[in-house]
Amino acid sequence: MLKVGFSKWIITALLSLGAVVASAQSYQLHTVYIYSFIRYIQWPAPLNEGDFTIGVLGDSPIIEHLEKMAASKKAGARSIVIKKFNGTGDVSGTNILFISKSASEMLTEVKAKALSNNTLIISEKEGLGMEGSGINFVERNGKLAFELNKSSVDEAQLKVSSELSRLAIVI
Repeated sequence: MLKVGFSKWIITALLSLGAVVASAQSYQLHTVYIYSFIRYIQWPAPLNEGDFTIGVLGDSPIIEHLEKMAASKKAGARSIVIKKFNGTGDVSGTNILFISKSASEMLTEVKAKALSNNTLIISEKEGLGMEGSGINFVERNGKLAFELNKSSVDEAQLKVSSELSRLAIVI
């Protein structure tokens, strides 16, 4: 009886660990996508000068992956800086604002300010693409995909390459 209980515990622990590893790999893939977005989206002045800033609103494991990417990559000749925001106070001045699932209810609050400051809003919760996020990560057929809200991107005065648009689920 003790062996059966211990075996169930081991299996549960391994399955939980698999979910954590899958989540970490997912955020690593999110980061690869975000770095690609930097190359295929053009920001207007003055956000095309100085450091390239990515803000993360709310708690998310993605910040660790973004910081690793920023330490080894550049946005053209520009350094990449990662900023964490716990609230909506001052999210302006970022090229990209990633809104974590835990902060998804703040989209409406930050949307007008972010779009008027030429910030690309990226989210990761089903339905947020239709609510005004420029890019929203979704899962389709067990794979990570992304929605592109053309009107939000246009409102932020961002130019998206046709190559990126072809890869997106355009909404």
